[in-house]
Amino acid sequence: MQTKNPAEPTQSISRPLWRQPALWILAATITISGAIIFISPALMATPSQQTITPEIQGFKPLAPEPAQIRTSMRILDQLNYNHYQELAVDDQLSSTIFDHYFDLLDISKSYLISSDIQEFNKFRYQLDDALKNGNLFPSFAIFNRYQQRTIERLQYVLKLITKEMDQWQFNQNESLETDRKKAQWAKNIDELNQLWKKRIKAAELNLILANKTPKEAKQILLKRYQAKLHRSLQINSEDVFQAYMNAVTQTYDPHTQYLSPSNSENFNINMSLSLEGIGAVLQTEDEYTKIVSLVPAGPAEKSGLLHPADRIVGVSKGNGKEMVDVIGWRIDEVVELIRGAKGSVVRLEIIPSTAENTQETKIVSITRDTVKLEEQAAQKKIIPITQNGKILKIGVISLPTFYIDYKAMHDEDPNYRSSTRDVARLLQVLKKENVDGLVLDLRDNGGGYLQEANHLVGLFIKTGPTVQIRDDHGQVELLADTDPNIAYTGPMVVLVNRLSASASEIFAGAIQDYKRGLIIGSQTFGKGTVQALRDLDRGQLKITESKFYRISGDSNQHLGIIPDITLPSIYDKDQIGESALDNALPWDRIQPVKYALFNNNKPNTNLLIAQHNQRVAHDPDFEYLLSYLALSKENAQKTKLSLNQKQRIEERQQNEAKLLALENSRRTALNLPLLKHLKAESDPDSESLTLSVPPSSKEKDKDTLLDETAHIVADMTLMMKNTHSEIPATIRSK
Repeated sequence: MQTKNPAEPTQSISRPLWRQPALWILAATITISGAIIFISPALMATPSQQTITPEIQGFKPLAPEPAQIRTSMRILDQLNYNHYQELAVDDQLSSTIFDHYFDLLDISKSYLISSDIQEFNKFRYQLDDALKNGNLFPSFAIFNRYQQRTIERLQYVLKLITKEMDQWQFNQNESLETDRKKAQWAKNIDELNQLWKKRIKAAELNLILANKTPKEAKQILLKRYQAKLHRSLQINSEDVFQAYMNAVTQTYDPHTQYLSPSNSENFNINMSLSLEGIGAVLQTEDEYTKIVSLVPAGPAEKSGLLHPADRIVGVSKGNGKEMVDVIGWRIDEVVELIRGAKGSVVRLEIIPSTAENTQETKIVSITRDTVKLEEQAAQKKIIPITQNGKILKIGVISLPTFYIDYKAMHDEDPNYRSSTRDVARLLQVLKKENVDGLVLDLRDNGGGYLQEANHLVGLFIKTGPTVQIRDDHGQVELLADTDPNIAYTGPMVVLVNRLSASASEIFAGAIQDYKRGLIIGSQTFGKGTVQALRDLDRGQLKITESKFYRISGDSNQHLGIIPDITLPSIYDKDQIGESALDNALPWDRIQPVKYALFNNNKPNTNLLIAQHNQRVAHDPDFEYLLSYLALSKENAQKTKLSLNQKQRIEERQQNEAKLLALENSRRTALNLPLLKHLKAESDPDSESLTLSVPPSSKEKDKDTLLDETAHIVADMTLMMKNTHSEIPATIRSK
């Protein structure tokens, strides 16, 4: 279980992108030498001494500690000298940090009011000078005001629940705007009160629609906001410092992050994989804990019950234990609650990613476990395809991550495991079984070791460069395959999706540039940067120091890999991917390098697309998938939440009717028995429809996208029959 934005390796792309939202890089940690810093007494003045924050009950202004001042200056030095992107620490950067800090604290504009922003606007162009001088007062002054407003708000909410909730009716024509990222700051406290009254009414109605009585709903909300108030009063100076430092670092790029001493310790534990969990990467979004990605072969992924963009609203340590409401909790607290011993059960209450509104929750049970290397290893199967009266055998190799057992390799174990070795072995087996074509399935593969991506490309080409790595000084390192042996020369495609990242993108980009095979699927993640860990006096800094480029000179960053043939994506690229992250480094190009095209008589892509379109136009599973994704997108665009109980029930019934109609249309076409209604998802024995991933897109024995990819490979095979050549042709420098 990882917290938001864990780190990444340097010369290897280490651990897959499931470490949100970047890959982990297992680079050697560089220690920063010590230095003596003179601290002016004026800079040591506390916010209470320079206070612009009035006193309220239970609120104690926080002040920076001397060690934090020293650490802030070390972080700024690292950003200036080692970050890939050179940014001038000037008024423009100061303004960006200012806005990002307020977004980090109150992105939904639910606590601060416009007069607060106006008051602190005097700092907008002063943060650059303050950082250079080690002056943390502006950041603490802003946080203290935010903390004051938060406590005021929570005290108001508790009073509202206690004194007014019993009189509320849900028969008015009221609604709540749930997307407040573009909202204006409230003009005054009264306007905030109106917002929060609607918000609490919506929370109560959600609970009532989830079969809670009004009395139960009241107790749940009282407990939720009492706990949130208690946690707010426990905020300490290190919490403030970490928040501000990440507002600073993430103006450079979203993967550069300050890890406090406690988070640094958690990070190192996670890197060693010594803790058991469910295998999911989490981040905070508004008051919710959102699932970013799943660890390949981890408990959550194997269960099929959790998916990226699901939101966790409750956690229970096991069967029969009380469900703890975690809305509004800190990410580290949620992680700690989900962690547990191997073999134990954790129950999660989640809002599925495609739920029409927040009352559509379900409870799932996951058994905690460690992720074993063999479970992440490459696997193969054969899909028989009948095409033009012929049966073709299409081999499929699924690779969930780019892995290597370094310990066994260093111990000179001749049978050590790695992704390249395992894929090579499986290719030999598939060739003996006389497959006609190959699919290398890299869907959900978030990356892994860079050397493995390089070696895997080498299984499919003679020799040549595979990737360019440009550092912060503009120096370019070229990795290449030097082994002339080719493990497989037949027709092949690489299947990717939005969660294919980093090492996967390096491999897919090289295959595409060499014209060795086609890339099929959806636009990939776009993670083309490399991070290193650097020790600080307190904690660590994960900093972006390099960038990946294809041999064609194109960056993988931001844009990712664009497939030759596009298939529907079950992931919303506006929510998931590098382009969905603030301040992501841009796409760009550098000089290409010379490389020899594979020249295996590239198939006519336009003809393949035409054949694909003709086939899926009459495929019930494919039609269902497209309709389901369109309905999910329609639901995701709804940001007005009705506070009318009758209307909400009608909306839910209409949504369920649409889903039922879609499924029964598919069943009719496939001559399957029809469903009379959608059965409860909490019933493990029911034939239920998941609201997160279409049932027909990835059922236990059915994978619509993979099956269609196999058909495309069959088309390729017939098209290229008797014309295949494995001899490289012209030298190209694009």
